[in-house]
Amino acid sequence: MTEFSSLLSGLHGLNPGFVMILGGVLVAALRGSQAADLARAVVLIGAPILAMLVLLGTDLGAPPVVVSLPGLGLELIPFRADPITFPFALAFLIAGVLNGIYSLHIKDRVQDAAGLIYSGAAVAAVFAGDFITLFLFWELTAIASVFLIWANPTPQAYKAGLRYLVIQIFSGVVLLAGAAMFAQGTGSLAFGYVGLDSPGGWLILLAFGIKAAFPLLHNWLQDAYPQATHTGTVILSAYTTKLAVYALLRGFPGEDMLIWVGAIMTVFPLFFAVMENDLRKVLSYSLNNQVGFMVCAVGVGTELALNGAAAHAFAHIIYKALLFMTMGAVLFRVGTTEASKLGGLHRTMPFTTICCIIGAISISGFPLFSGFVAKSMTMSAVQYEHLYIIWIMLLFASVGVLEHSGIKIPFFTFFGHDSGLRPKEAPFNMALAMGLAAFICIILGLMPYQLLYPLLPYREVAAGYQVYSFDHINKQMQSLTLAAFAFALLKQFKLYPDERPGVILDSDWFYRRPGHDIFVWTGAVLSRLASGLGEFAGRTADTAGRGLTAMFAPNGIASRVGLVASMGAWAVAMLGLVLLLALAANVWQF
Repeated sequence: MTEFSSLLSGLHGLNPGFVMILGGVLVAALRGSQAADLARAVVLIGAPILAMLVLLGTDLGAPPVVVSLPGLGLELIPFRADPITFPFALAFLIAGVLNGIYSLHIKDRVQDAAGLIYSGAAVAAVFAGDFITLFLFWELTAIASVFLIWANPTPQAYKAGLRYLVIQIFSGVVLLAGAAMFAQGTGSLAFGYVGLDSPGGWLILLAFGIKAAFPLLHNWLQDAYPQATHTGTVILSAYTTKLAVYALLRGFPGEDMLIWVGAIMTVFPLFFAVMENDLRKVLSYSLNNQVGFMVCAVGVGTELALNGAAAHAFAHIIYKALLFMTMGAVLFRVGTTEASKLGGLHRTMPFTTICCIIGAISISGFPLFSGFVAKSMTMSAVQYEHLYIIWIMLLFASVGVLEHSGIKIPFFTFFGHDSGLRPKEAPFNMALAMGLAAFICIILGLMPYQLLYPLLPYREVAAGYQVYSFDHINKQMQSLTLAAFAFALLKQFKLYPDERPGVILDSDWFYRRPGHDIFVWTGAVLSRLASGLGEFAGRTADTAGRGLTAMFAPNGIASRVGLVASMGAWAVAMLGLVLLLALAANVWQF
């Protein structure tokens, strides 16, 4: 045991994300045999477990690793571990293990490699202590993750992946520009508190906001995630937006603007989620809603609120992955996640049904489940700061979560009307991953003081927080009861929106449709311009050709005059050209 502990301590300074990235490269190289498939499965699960061991051997109080590049005049910090880093990295790695187990039934080297490299880049970015290192892994997450979307061989997935890649790469470019401006003002590239006192700070916030899916910057999420494969969406749900939450917590704690941004994020997705027919898209809107709670907590900025943001991110990574896993299992067995085509699946998929209900209960914030012990911190922090309008918005958002994720997802998938579908239960590896995720949702809710709160950045504050007080439980149960009663009432009187195929227009319509028209118009104008220029060039070349023919043909002008006269004419022409060039040079110097 002592030797094992010393081995772990000797790994301090090694970024755990590198282990997963190397695992992804190894998986990409394995091909073509049963032995290779077995090795791929071992790496898929073993890489995040090994990375977790490296994380557990990390000394959170040790100084960061600094690398100097004298030739470039840069000082990079590729590894910095502290109490803010730990909960995000651990949650990412737990998700990596669950993702590996969930994906064992597929034999796709591209997806497996992309998933490991993507999750490893997210873990590595959490440990980045400077903006250059953060930028490199920020972009690597974008490049690797897009293959999880393109692995779905449909035209819609290809187009959604292109838009996703452009937006994510643009976020990195904005981050780099903001970091350069920020470094010019401060003289340092260290990634710490940024604030909004400089143009660079605003650009960095914009970059983080794109990845966090701020309002009006959010459409890439609902556009791309439902188009990924049934395993790819599970992986995507864990990393991109939570990496942005970590970056916001590190760079912009206590910025008042984020309070309102986060509160709006919690509310507006509710209306889209209630109307949406594609249940994976419902969960994508729900993801945006849940990230809003975290952004709001970062804006409040107190120690309790920041603990709430970290705890919510940790719990959300697990229960949102669980919900996407259940929908992925349905998609794998049935071929669709459209609510209008589902119903009655509990008869042949009972285990998936139970896991979905556990995920739904967790995200809704029922006591004794992970969502309650995490979300209550943010609600309490907002209330302690007397932000009553924000508190009401968050309370309304909590009720809405039960409507669309807590009730709609399991009801229309596994109960509701009988679709007549009788698919098999999920494969063993998928069921195992769902079971483990469900267990984590329950155990975190039952033992928050032993398992979740000690992981948070401000542990003393977390240890003193009374989550299972009568006031907290009473308020939460009242709101949940109200939401359940409202759903039953709306269904009874047929006022709840029908589940039917269709396209729900979002805010991106206001720029995508005009943007499409502008591109079409610009393409037509350029086509006509090119055609006109081509005709002009053709006429000019034709005229020049006829002139040269008239001059140098056997019976042309040059042939009809003497040799001396012809050479004299060329000499005069060359002399005139030299004089013109000399005159132009003198004018330029003047």
